[in-house]
Amino acid sequence: MQKPLTDVLVRGISPPTSGRTELGDTRCKGLELRVTSGGARSWSFRFRDPRSGRVTRATIGSYPEVSLADARERANGLRRSVSAGLNPVEEKRRERESSKTNTFKALSDRYLDEHARRFKRSAPADERNLRLHVLPKWANRRYDEIQRRDVIDLCEGMVAAGTATNANRVQALISSVFSFAVDADMIGVNPCVRLRKRAAENVGRRVLTDEELVLFWHRVVSPPVSRRVGLALRIALLTGARVSEIAQAERGEFSHIDDPERAGWVLPTARSKNGCSHFTPLSELARETVSEAMDLADSTSSFLFPSPSVRSKPITGHALSVAMQRFGGSVGTASEAARSWASEQPSPHDLRRTVATRLAALGCPAEDVSAVLNHKRRDVTGRHYDLYDRAKEKRRALNLWSDAIISLVRAAGLRSSP
Repeated sequence: MQKPLTDVLVRGISPPTSGRTELGDTRCKGLELRVTSGGARSWSFRFRDPRSGRVTRATIGSYPEVSLADARERANGLRRSVSAGLNPVEEKRRERESSKTNTFKALSDRYLDEHARRFKRSAPADERNLRLHVLPKWANRRYDEIQRRDVIDLCEGMVAAGTATNANRVQALISSVFSFAVDADMIGVNPCVRLRKRAAENVGRRVLTDEELVLFWHRVVSPPVSRRVGLALRIALLTGARVSEIAQAERGEFSHIDDPERAGWVLPTARSKNGCSHFTPLSELARETVSEAMDLADSTSSFLFPSPSVRSKPITGHALSVAMQRFGGSVGTASEAARSWASEQPSPHDLRRTVATRLAALGCPAEDVSAVLNHKRRDVTGRHYDLYDRAKEKRRALNLWSDAIISLVRAAGLRSSP
């Protein structure tokens, strides 16, 4: 039925006893009002598909939420689309589908799958920073609508929250995500190009004092840190290894634990930051600590520090960082070492810096210290010719360091089993 629709007519039409009534608007070609037996009124636009020639219908909305005037305006817009050779229903469906793939969440997933996990050893850190700092704000935003000021606002918010250094990391990560999008021909311009760092970064200088070393050694294996995680942190202090490498260590990477001349840990290429396999000799304390960790670990797991919550996975390096924070919050202020620790809480990386600094103080040559830390030489000789792994020198250095820790702990009268 066709009629010149008016607001009075639309409001006053009586619902049918069954089924539905459909009224076409003679003042707006294609616009129809549908009234059901329940009294519901809704607008639609009837048109012929430009390609198939089939008559179909596009939903506009319900009355009175969509007034007659608004319905006519929308119908006119749909008619223009049909005149341009488009099917409004198909266009709307494509928009819904594309809305799921043009979000920043979709872009970040592609970045992780197609770039970070393939080429970056820091992929887990990228995933964690995206999850914690970026996706809560941008997950459902169209990535092609994110502008330079949006990046600045997000990262400046982190600076204001007291995480300036991490703000720089997150900004660099966002830039990497958009660089990936440019390379994948998803956008034309990276909004982070030439964007300055949010804050200056201080070079880390935190090194544990003798008293702090004793405090750490004695108490890090006690609550609120579990003994297993405390042992992992002790290994970091004894070897200078990165906590991410320790967290993911597998039992099979350790050999000859009972032999002081041969005991060692081989970090495989796949997990090494510089892509080179790395041999770490195990000192007396390191052997004892690794042995205890093996005794405490789940015998069915291949990992030295299996995750307590995720089956067949190790703990994460982030878990060790959290444990360091918990330890720092529990030291109290009863001693000078505790007050010093609490005033400037060390991070796991500060343990690594402490190892390097103490080895140098013990008279170890810089080449041996670098070898212990698995720092790759950048000069031509180091990169292409000198392939000596300095295993003998590394064992001497780490044995000296183990002996120094033993002397400190014994002198303080706090020696405990590792």
